[in-house]
Amino acid sequence: MGGTTKVLQLNDEAIAEAAKLVLAGEPVAVPTETVYGLAADATNAEAVARIYAAKGRPSFNPLIVHVPDLAAAQRIGRFDSQALALGESHWPGPLTLVVPLRQEARIASIVTAGLSTIALRVPAHPAMQALLKACGRPLAAPSANASGQISPTRASHVLASLAGRIALVIDGGATERGIESTIVAATGDRLRLLRRGPIEIEGATEAVTAEIEAPGQLASHYAPKKPLRLDAVDTEEGEYLIGYGPVRGDVSLSEGGDAVEAAAKLFDLLHQADAAAEPRIAVAPIPGNGIAAAIRDRLKRAAAPRS
Repeated sequence: MGGTTKVLQLNDEAIAEAAKLVLAGEPVAVPTETVYGLAADATNAEAVARIYAAKGRPSFNPLIVHVPDLAAAQRIGRFDSQALALGESHWPGPLTLVVPLRQEARIASIVTAGLSTIALRVPAHPAMQALLKACGRPLAAPSANASGQISPTRASHVLASLAGRIALVIDGGATERGIESTIVAATGDRLRLLRRGPIEIEGATEAVTAEIEAPGQLASHYAPKKPLRLDAVDTEEGEYLIGYGPVRGDVSLSEGGDAVEAAAKLFDLLHQADAAAEPRIAVAPIPGNGIAAAIRDRLKRAAAPRS
């Protein structure tokens, strides 16, 4: 968007307006107990793509999904006994748990960056809790700042980098913790610490992983198993072509050349191409800056030779 950004003090009317925007597919900035988050409906792929568009995020990483309580988290992810114990001990609070995703959960694939795991958190802040209850949807919410800038702990910090890019900031004052949540993966026999944060988790070993599982990690990403050719304007023999704009292909990220629509469909179409009969994948050129550049970055990583 390119309009003005409204700032509302935290109250019931502000939450109602924020919920209306979220349910219409727009991201809004809201305080949590860690930092301000840029929240969007995690079941709506285009809404989540607008988070990336607003942040100017250079690459698609998995996003943390906020839910109101442990029961809601269990409807989205599969919790073993260790994950359950951590959730019961530390939620609501600044702990994010990475667990296997339930396929029936209807979480948009852009949220998990195409992975089979999901990062879940039950926030303690009354603003995010109120918004979750008003929306009745899980909310994907990375930090509410332009990519690469310092995480925001006040509404003024959000405005410094996102003014004009989002419709609404809810001002709930300074955040309590000021650093992002601790992230722990509970996807195997032992707990793995993916990101340090306000909570120390006893028995979690520092993760050494080649795959990105959660925000704050820089590593390789979900990629198709098949070879991937970029900037393809037509199909070569044995290729499944993902089109964009004037390049039609077997499927299209966006026939109208809309980068937000393309980002929303990217991981679903990569999975679809990986499951197709053709042994190779080709993707049309994705021109432009901002979110288009983020799509190109992800495709470049996906096309990189396997070590």
